Amino acid sequence: MGIPVFILAGLLVHFVFLVSIFDIYFSSPLVHGMTPQQTPLPPPAKRLVLFVADGLRADSLYELDSNNTSHAPYLRGILENSGSWGISHTRVPTESRPGHVALIAGFYEDVSAVAKGWKENPVEFDSVFNESKYTWSWGSPDILPMFAKGASGDHVYTFCYTAESEDFGAQDASKLDTWVFDHVKSFFNSSRSNQTLFSALNEEKVVLFLHLLGIDTNGHAHRPNSREYKENIRKVDEGVKEIASMLESFYGNDGKTAFILTSDHGMTDWGSHGAGHPSETLTPLIVWGAGVNYPQKVTSQFFEDNFLKEWKLENLKRLDVNQADIAPLMASLIGVPFPLNSVGTLPLEYLNNSAHFKAESMFTNAVQVLEQFKVKMNQKKATTLSFLFTPFKPLSDSEQISFLKKTRLYIQQQKYDEAVSLCKTLINLALEGLSYYHTYDRLFLGLSIAMGFVGWTTYVILVIVKTHTNLTKTVQSSNKESTVLLYSFTFVGMMITFFLLIQTCPWTYYIYCLLPVPVWYAVMRELHVIQNLAANLWSLPISQSLGFILISIVGIEILVFSFFYRSTLTVGLLVFAGWPVITQLWVQAKTTTSIWTVLCALLAVFPLMPVVGREPNIPLVIAAGLLTLLISGFSLASSCKSENKYRNNEDMKVHFYQMLSIALSTYVVSNTHNSLKNKQGLPVFNQVISWTTLVSSSVLPLLSPTFLFPRLFSILLSLMATYLLLSTGYEALFPLVLSGLMFVWIHMEQEALQHYGLSLKPKLAVFNFAYATDITQFRQLHLDDIRRSFFFVFFIVTAFFGTGNIASVNSFDPASVYCFLTVFSPFMMGGLLVLKVVIPFVLVSCAFEAVQVTTQLSSKSLFLIVLVISDIMALHFFFLVKDYGSWLEIGTSISHYVLVMSLTIFMMLMNGLAQLLTTKRLELSRRTKHHAT
Repeated sequence: MGIPVFILAGLLVHFVFLVSIFDIYFSSPLVHGMTPQQTPLPPPAKRLVLFVADGLRADSLYELDSNNTSHAPYLRGILENSGSWGISHTRVPTESRPGHVALIAGFYEDVSAVAKGWKENPVEFDSVFNESKYTWSWGSPDILPMFAKGASGDHVYTFCYTAESEDFGAQDASKLDTWVFDHVKSFFNSSRSNQTLFSALNEEKVVLFLHLLGIDTNGHAHRPNSREYKENIRKVDEGVKEIASMLESFYGNDGKTAFILTSDHGMTDWGSHGAGHPSETLTPLIVWGAGVNYPQKVTSQFFEDNFLKEWKLENLKRLDVNQADIAPLMASLIGVPFPLNSVGTLPLEYLNNSAHFKAESMFTNAVQVLEQFKVKMNQKKATTLSFLFTPFKPLSDSEQISFLKKTRLYIQQQKYDEAVSLCKTLINLALEGLSYYHTYDRLFLGLSIAMGFVGWTTYVILVIVKTHTNLTKTVQSSNKESTVLLYSFTFVGMMITFFLLIQTCPWTYYIYCLLPVPVWYAVMRELHVIQNLAANLWSLPISQSLGFILISIVGIEILVFSFFYRSTLTVGLLVFAGWPVITQLWVQAKTTTSIWTVLCALLAVFPLMPVVGREPNIPLVIAAGLLTLLISGFSLASSCKSENKYRNNEDMKVHFYQMLSIALSTYVVSNTHNSLKNKQGLPVFNQVISWTTLVSSSVLPLLSPTFLFPRLFSILLSLMATYLLLSTGYEALFPLVLSGLMFVWIHMEQEALQHYGLSLKPKLAVFNFAYATDITQFRQLHLDDIRRSFFFVFFIVTAFFGTGNIASVNSFDPASVYCFLTVFSPFMMGGLLVLKVVIPFVLVSCAFEAVQVTTQLSSKSLFLIVLVISDIMALHFFFLVKDYGSWLEIGTSISHYVLVMSLTIFMMLMNGLAQLLTTKRLELSRRTKHHAT
């Protein structure tokens, strides 16, 4: 297989492995074709008002300040005197879109939908808004349109402010909420002179939705414990009071309005959300008005979080719900059909109605969930051979009929408690059944992917052994054997295709199940290589073989553990610090090895630093900028003495411009932080400098000399300028320490070369990337090259987790992008944060490129070893993926697999980028003087 074909095949295989996890674990749970279910009795409310205070934590609303007064006195009065309250438990990811979908549609959207769009509705789902007679909503352009576009008919109306209003650097983000309250009031005032609108507002089954984004924006900008966040809660409380009073007046105090106040997610102390910390998953829920229970006095109640005493609410019954339960509660209060895709259970304790109404509502809820189960079961039954189909036994057709008959009989006999109990059992069973059929093919698909994984890794190992070692002899297999092998695998492929075809499986199943066939065919074609390798390994001393295998397993386990415990990287780096002593390298180069040990120890500090929960430390960023300037100044001074490095004035100009970029970046970070602190917004000059630096950082290295150290240093300076702009604290020092270690690593590998008796050891001072060619013929692979590849993977993982944990959305800090933009833009902000993660990646990749070419080894051979290590890690994480436990555990296990798979694909791309950055040079046009003769 040629190199281009191999690379293309590798990218394709890894892309399939990566995408497969979304098909297996992140496929949409939605089903369609259910019959709407509605409670037959008249509802208690004609209209419902839903307030969603985006980013509001439960403790921030319920806690009392030092004077024992509430931040929200009106809402506190409601839960103490006229309504019911509790905590709404959200699921991961704790982001705005999934939170609102759970609240309004009653189901937990699959994580992949977040990436499909915020304003658009990527999948058709039913919602309370869709089932209403009319819905009017006010608020953010990121949330409201997706429910309007998902609605059937023209009865969901939205009023949004502009996207530019969502500015984290704004002087007062609570204006977003004031805008909503003001527009709701003017809307109702205008209806008095608009008879059509006035009549519509007086209809039954009306929903008013007020999305309040100010608290979330202030939380991101100033943290939830800030004065701004708490003051915003007070303003929301006043606004809710005004709206409730205005509506009661508008409707003549008819007592037919129900109110719900809740939040889509909470927020951590450091101003982020997305993961499973209690501060993110515990959100407030206060319900009052028509059909809602009054406060229930209790003598004692117990909850694991022990918040009640702190909030001084231990004598008022706390009614906790799952976030999806709020949708059926809203549907029940105004008498609309329960959302078709809802998986919520109606929280009866919130209802103030007859036992008959409660029993009928629960029965409606049970039938609505059962409808989804039946559709899901029939879909799976239709695409599975009858003799292979295994039904969900606890809810067979006869069991379903039995449940429904018994419940209906209990209601007729007025045994309402028994009916409610039976309905809850039925709902739980139906939800279990939905999960069962949703994951029905998971084992089958998982085994297919695992077989493909093992086959591909085996094939790469065989390629390494065959082309880059002396362990095997070339043996040509006979044409007869090749033909038999080809026909055998073709027959297997045809059988798999036929099996999938008669079951009418999705087209993606064909890819997952057929991929192992060509992969294992390629492996079996190299059977002679396996036989030769086995014979050679058998001849080695057992202690040597076992020792090598043991070290390899321990090394890979350390890498795997680092995904769960960042401190593992510290242990690994401290072991690296002692590597020269173990290998006697310290005898050859004491100064270099001493610097190596110091830098390893310094880098080992970063994984021990906090990822989240830290305040910005701008002086550290400034210090990192000044230190970079100092080092670049020293480099410039020393380079002036060496003609080999800077041969003309153009190179000097590039270096000066890079130093200027560093100085400007340092200034911009400091000035932007002060400007935002004084609530003066992001200065336009700073924004222009930031984006200019970002663009120029990708071009400037290509203008520098292609000698090894000048080119690598130029790459560091350019990327460091951008990294400073994206830093808020100690992480600004990380690229400097990492790059220092990379420079020393290149020297160390040079010293290690003499173990092979190589006389052609290049001098690093004059080594030129531009003239480095693929010199495979100089030597084959040694065991030490596996160590080099392991170092590279370890440094890549260190670059990944050294200052953060990208596997958790929780480590996202919006302050990192404030030099570029403060207006909320999830994809632009996400792109900048990914760039921040990529920069250390590029530094390590460029250093590895230097190691490859200076150790007289082809880039392909070392990279293939890297690929094997990465794939073994990925297979490890594939088996660690789980679909049980908390949603955080499930999400983390999947994100680890996705990360390692992305890492493998990313390293293939990084290899190409590193070659471009190190070997290519853009020549600036020079003027030539023409003298007249």
